[in-house]
Amino acid sequence: MKRNLVLLGLAVILAVAYVPAVLAQATGTVKGVVKDQQGKPMAGAIVQYVSSETGRKYELKTNNKGEFFSLGVAPGRYTVTLLKDGNEVFHFNGVPVTLDEEQNRLDVDLQKEQQRAAQGQGLSPEQQKQMQEQKEKTQKEQLTVKSLNEKLAAARAAMQAGTPEQAVQAMTEATQIDPNRDLIWFTLGDAYSAQAKKTEATDRAAAKPMYDQAIQAYQKAIAIKPMADYYNNLAQAEAKAGQTDQAIQAYSQAAQIDPTRAAMFYFNEGAVLTNTGKVDDAIEAFKKAIAADPNRADSYYWLGVNMIGKATLQGDKMVAPPGTAEAFNKYLELQPTGQFAEPAKQMLASIGASIETSFGKKKSSKTK
Repeated sequence: MKRNLVLLGLAVILAVAYVPAVLAQATGTVKGVVKDQQGKPMAGAIVQYVSSETGRKYELKTNNKGEFFSLGVAPGRYTVTLLKDGNEVFHFNGVPVTLDEEQNRLDVDLQKEQQRAAQGQGLSPEQQKQMQEQKEKTQKEQLTVKSLNEKLAAARAAMQAGTPEQAVQAMTEATQIDPNRDLIWFTLGDAYSAQAKKTEATDRAAAKPMYDQAIQAYQKAIAIKPMADYYNNLAQAEAKAGQTDQAIQAYSQAAQIDPTRAAMFYFNEGAVLTNTGKVDDAIEAFKKAIAADPNRADSYYWLGVNMIGKATLQGDKMVAPPGTAEAFNKYLELQPTGQFAEPAKQMLASIGASIETSFGKKKSSKTK
């Protein structure tokens, strides 16, 4: 007679990888095209950005098309100098850098600048109006960014102090300042998740609405900018709220958006499925994690744990599905002294399988 076995009394509790919000100052992207006096692309020139507030310097080199580009430039006002062969060719004062990439575009056409100077003409009334509007828009943006960064800093301090409810308040206020920033909603989701985790230690029922609030915040962040980290943390909150199917979909979406970290997302998916007793689906998830990263040891261990959960008794002998022993042995090969090394060996012994790894074994010497 065959009967299904439980997981040998092993408590299957997996930690799901969580991606914290980046609570540092947001940065901008600058780009543009430089043309020489003949209107041709100027290659090999240096476009130097120097912050008027901090003095920080960024030097960007133009490519063969005269293009320059850089991420990670702090918002503020800059003096921008065009250098060629170490000599200044042109410069701009008070150039704003904001979080809006298109607003930060700066094209330099020396032919047009030369013509303007030769004609002795300043800006037209329309150009002056556009410049003034741009200046006002930039100033407003800077004030908004400053306020948002203050809220982010307050939330970070609250989270570190173990008072996530204060972080929730700070980020809720941030959404009222500007509801169109994905990072703000993402951080609010993290704050609600932290508050829920703190609350469920004493009252699981009271934590449920907080996870629901976290889910709503993550969804708003995703609606603005669908990023893998956002889906990952959304999935964790959904799993905690008992929304297993939605969590699986979110993890799969994260893996599609960022294949370079698919192993982590599929592992997280397998963890949720394991904890909810969906053994067959968990096995498939861990196989996907292994396919994405064959060197992630924990994926093999938990694959084996779920497979041994499908073992049956044939008389007094436990018979596990094909591949179970291989999964545990692969874990031991990759992590011979890892946290699951002893349980893996016990699992192998329970199904009468040997440990087939060279770790700890002396190599036999060959006689000539």
